[in-house]
Amino acid sequence: MKYHIEENRGKAAYIQLYEQLRKDIVSGIYPYGTKLPSKRILTEETGVSVITIQHSYAILCDEGYVESRQRSGYFVIYKESDFLSQAELGVSFFPKVNQLHRVKNEFPFSVLSKTMRKVLADYSENILVKSPNHGCVELRQAISSYLARSNGMLVRKEQIIIGPGSEYLYSLIIQLLGKERIFALENPSYDKIRRVYEANGITCDMLKLGYDGIKTSELERTQATVLHITPFNSFPSGITASASKRREYLSWAKKRKGYIIEDNYDSELTVSKKNEDTVFSLATDCPVIYLNTFSETIAPSIRVGYMVLPENLLEEFENKIGFYSCTVPVFEQYVLAELINNGDFERHINRVRRARRRQK
Repeated sequence: MKYHIEENRGKAAYIQLYEQLRKDIVSGIYPYGTKLPSKRILTEETGVSVITIQHSYAILCDEGYVESRQRSGYFVIYKESDFLSQAELGVSFFPKVNQLHRVKNEFPFSVLSKTMRKVLADYSENILVKSPNHGCVELRQAISSYLARSNGMLVRKEQIIIGPGSEYLYSLIIQLLGKERIFALENPSYDKIRRVYEANGITCDMLKLGYDGIKTSELERTQATVLHITPFNSFPSGITASASKRREYLSWAKKRKGYIIEDNYDSELTVSKKNEDTVFSLATDCPVIYLNTFSETIAPSIRVGYMVLPENLLEEFENKIGFYSCTVPVFEQYVLAELINNGDFERHINRVRRARRRQK
């Protein structure tokens, strides 16, 4: 039997089948133009209902992996070229990126309100308790599983720290790495990053961007030992670092015995169907601190971010600032965990990606 549904897995049957089919499509078992097994065949093979099969196929259609052809079945429309980075596709920066951001990213309010009601019913008075210092286990575990699925980042929940937005997380990083270090930033970059660092006593060195990331000459020139980068869709330039440039960043940090802060606020909304490879996932022996936020992917009012620490910084983090309280309300954390675990978060991201591809 090719496809198997586990009854006691804790995940809906249609989601299990959808994930298995998606894996086979992406891996090339079902190449572009191939017809997928009929609903009748899958029903006989898995033992689930036709409705369940239809639900799995509906998600694949919605995410742009397959299309339904009347009286013919479901056919793969996924292409490997959809996974090329913007730099590889030759996408220019300022004008086109600004156009992409005109696509509405708002999370469906009906889905959000339904999830909030479910959390209130499921957790009741538990939403009133104080959050653990690093964030609720439920959300940290959900993020850990999501990063593994979407980015190939294999991290433990213990490496994930929840905070009320990126600015708060920047301040934690400063206290972790120390104020005596010089921080290198992209030029141009989101100006608030520099202002937050300088307000905390950090010396910043602005490194000029080239067409595929920070110029090599700038990396060689700086005396910095911390490199703050936005590898995908850096604001305001819209530049996406090439694969070779990302490895150059890692090489730079290794030679300097330094650190990389990877600010990945917008990578999930790429025009491809797959998230851009993170510097964190490429790193083997180099400390990379990964940052992301839900305010861009869900709504500006969701002021919740997270950072992923490398294993070799966990003990130092605990000793220096592990006592800091997480000020994100437990209710918001449970809602985000539910959105990730039930698939609504990823379905929303894929809807936005399709809209951006159509506009592009």
